[in-house]
Amino acid sequence: MTETAAAPIETDVVIVGAGPVGLFAIFELGMLKIRAHIVDSLEEVGGQCTALYPEKPIFDIPAHPRIDGAALIENLEAQAAPFDPVYHLNQQVSVLTPLAEGGYALETSKGTQFRCKAVIIAAGGGAFGPNRPPLDGLAKYEGTSVFYMVKRREDFRDRTVVIAGGGDSAVDWAMSLPEVARKVYVVHRRDKFRAAPESVDRMMSWAEKGKLELVTPCQLSGLEGADGRLTGVKVKDFDGHERLLEADVLLPFFGLAAKLGPIAEWGFTVDRNTIPVDRATCETPLPGIFAIGDVAMYEGKLKLILQGFADAAAAAHRIHGIVYPGEALHFEYSTTKGVPG
Repeated sequence: MTETAAAPIETDVVIVGAGPVGLFAIFELGMLKIRAHIVDSLEEVGGQCTALYPEKPIFDIPAHPRIDGAALIENLEAQAAPFDPVYHLNQQVSVLTPLAEGGYALETSKGTQFRCKAVIIAAGGGAFGPNRPPLDGLAKYEGTSVFYMVKRREDFRDRTVVIAGGGDSAVDWAMSLPEVARKVYVVHRRDKFRAAPESVDRMMSWAEKGKLELVTPCQLSGLEGADGRLTGVKVKDFDGHERLLEADVLLPFFGLAAKLGPIAEWGFTVDRNTIPVDRATCETPLPGIFAIGDVAMYEGKLKLILQGFADAAAAAHRIHGIVYPGEALHFEYSTTKGVPG
């Protein structure tokens, strides 16, 4: 369900961020009879799993030897559904105000207002956008021939694709897109790649089969095309020699620039887009405000989705004492308690 309202919405918890960890927090809260609304700056739930790699396989989700990003989000939505979460998408929480009686008032960039007893920040690295290569005329090709993420491999079937970059995203798609593309070029300024060795080996195997060509060490130097459609990508080596690669598509993977935005102004210390929290409860120095997933930092923290899931459970159990003060929590396992039908 999606809705907005002019009058303040009363709820137990507002979750900021609808990525996988925020979605799992709905489930953990719901199992403790805690109501939640969830806000996200993107137009769809799922965070980076939806926006950046819906078809990219993930291998470290328990009980799923392999699951792609879109399927993981679909399962998490289904898991949260029995607890009737309300999603407020395409907006950011811009204002947070402590209430005299306890809890917080929040307002989003679209004017949606909330009054709640606790807040969970599940914002990952924050609102993110791509690092764009400094190429003349780049903007006129964006969305038609230049893309910063791959949502569907089929969109690139029988097309000639230039991938630029040397990290995990570049290598992951360089070992996947040759299955559907006519030809794939990989442009990188070094001969070595910053990715898992096994992934690099699989990419190299495509090069040996002739479906992929490594263009290294080189960097992007220009674009050719008309009416928003690329016909070629110019590259230059470090001796100044230039080459034109025939291309229908350019995929520049130079990382993401992420910012916490207004969250960083809420009054706690922010270090490299992370918020320090109590390891046992994921509570920030501000009472009743919690941070989970990649945005949370404590000693021994691993930036893994599965650790974010554990953060969500820890925060939910602490929030129970805020929503139901003085009430003992007699925790039951889901195997005996079940979920709403």
